[in-house]
Amino acid sequence: MRFYSGFSLVEDRQFFQEYLINSSYCVGGFSYGAIKAFEYVLHTDRRIDRLQLFSPAFFQNRDARFKRLQLLGFTQDAENYIRQFTLNCCAPFKCKNITIKTGSYNQLQELLEYVWKRDALEQLRSRGVILEVYLGSEDAIIDVAAVKDFFQPFSTIYFINGASHLLQKEESV
Repeated sequence: MRFYSGFSLVEDRQFFQEYLINSSYCVGGFSYGAIKAFEYVLHTDRRIDRLQLFSPAFFQNRDARFKRLQLLGFTQDAENYIRQFTLNCCAPFKCKNITIKTGSYNQLQELLEYVWKRDALEQLRSRGVILEVYLGSEDAIIDVAAVKDFFQPFSTIYFINGASHLLQKEESV
């Protein structure tokens, strides 16, 4: 399985082990990594049967001011921005065993400005790719209802009650 990590995270795949399909024909990604996984599957010639998106980064419903403030916060103090971002990924729980790195301004900008396109999702579905989207009810990063509404016509939605952006229901171990 090919897996793409979230913004500023390393080895976050560990948080999704119970959901991951271990197959050469499956691709997955978490948050920012969901964008990368989607783009990979959309543009590859390889056989892909299943695409698993965990808490996909979805900010096309947020205004330009929100996005500018995020980028400004990162520019002013990247280390503090990443620390707060990581806390929000785990919220309402405390983070444990998370390895972080400082992502780039360009990666954050891509994450914030990315627009998921319905015709591209339909293209994957017409190629026979099974799309699964996993969402946590307590996600403090994305608007879960907006993500669910957007992806529902194209995918199976797994809604995990009481789970964070990292889909954890308790403190990460």
